[in-house]
Amino acid sequence: QVQLVESGGGLAQPGEFLRLSCEASGFAFSGYSMSWARQAPGKGFEWVAGIYRDGTDTYYADSVKDRFTISRDNTKKTLSLQMYNLKPEDSALYFCAKGSTQSRTEYSRRWSISSAYDYWGLGTQVTVSS
Repeated sequence: QVQLVESGGGLAQPGEFLRLSCEASGFAFSGYSMSWARQAPGKGFEWVAGIYRDGTDTYYADSVKDRFTISRDNTKKTLSLQMYNLKPEDSALYFCAKGSTQSRTEYSRRWSISSAYDYWGLGTQVTVSS
């Protein structure tokens, strides 16, 4: 069955760096787009970054653009999120999610919509505080 296991979260100070990883299994990883999303207590669900199945197209929320980098290793079936210059408002539970479409066009239009995904991991907590 499909499994997505996130790791790499933890406590960081403002301005520091963290790298999140998501290990995927149970499906043809290279055939699907993948994304990271987050949810903070009392706040809505936010799609943070997405990457097309071959890694050629990436997408970012305005809140993380120029600070976060999404990447993937299709050989290792791993999705990563490098988070630079962390801010307190980045504190949240971070999830990786598997896209349900293989279409580049469709994913480009829907990458930040929850219905575009069919599986999520349990999440890894990121806390940014001094």
